[in-house]
Amino acid sequence: MTADMASKRAFLLPHPERDDAWVAASDFARKVTESGVECVASPENAARFTSDFGVQVATQEDSANCDLIVTFGGDGTILRAADTGREFGTPILGVNLGHVGFLAEAEANALDAVVAAVVQQNYTLETRDTLSVEVQHADGSIESSWALNEVALEKGVHTHMLDLFLAIDNQPVSRWACDGVVCATPTGSTAYSWSAGGPVVWPDVEAIVVVPASAHALFSRPMVVGPHAKISVQLSDRSAQGVAACDGRRVIEIGQGDRAEIVRSDKPVVFARLNEVPFAERLVRKFELPVSGWRGEARD
Repeated sequence: MTADMASKRAFLLPHPERDDAWVAASDFARKVTESGVECVASPENAARFTSDFGVQVATQEDSANCDLIVTFGGDGTILRAADTGREFGTPILGVNLGHVGFLAEAEANALDAVVAAVVQQNYTLETRDTLSVEVQHADGSIESSWALNEVALEKGVHTHMLDLFLAIDNQPVSRWACDGVVCATPTGSTAYSWSAGGPVVWPDVEAIVVVPASAHALFSRPMVVGPHAKISVQLSDRSAQGVAACDGRRVIEIGQGDRAEIVRSDKPVVFARLNEVPFAERLVRKFELPVSGWRGEARD
């Protein structure tokens, strides 16, 4: 989907503790403001820009009236922006200053290209699935949250393994003593799920990845289930305490007898894309995969 109106307002979100993020954000603000794009930021962030950059104070809710949220940092900064972007449907454009920056669209050395794209409104919009999780506690209380990358059911710090049951669409599949279970979106398949041994899933595939972590069982392979599947994870009566960690940011404590149910959410996150780089090319570039010597037709 192509944006259909000129970008007039951008919500800026720099990494709060990185000087290079503030340098890049200030440079961006100065350049786009000169071209008629209004820049806003949260009160605590706006105060760090000098008046020369023309960054106005805005609340998080004000981002609903912005054309873009522009982040300066790594994937963690983009995940922070996703809290707001998902709530109001505001697209996110990430400028990478981190190590991998898999979710980011541009590197810091291409800032002028980012400025031109925002000013000229030369970008497309891409939606990414998210997950909803509902934790039903043994005492009858319920807590819920969401994730762009993954919902990870993990053992607590310095505790024994979790002892849990896994069910798909209310059908019990297995019981594991394990460090945890990672339920990931295709977007999250290159994050925690990847580190736990899960498969890489192309972003246009509709699926949920289920990856057991360090499971003591004969059957403990990663699984790829359909987008409408309901994944249930229930801790047994002898399990250690654990947490349901959503993107490593939002945490719900889980205990014996608690059940977490994970499904695809009806609220996606939207990203602004500056070019149509194939996912395979992004994968090779971000992870520096060895492709030297390939004899097939090269992509321009």
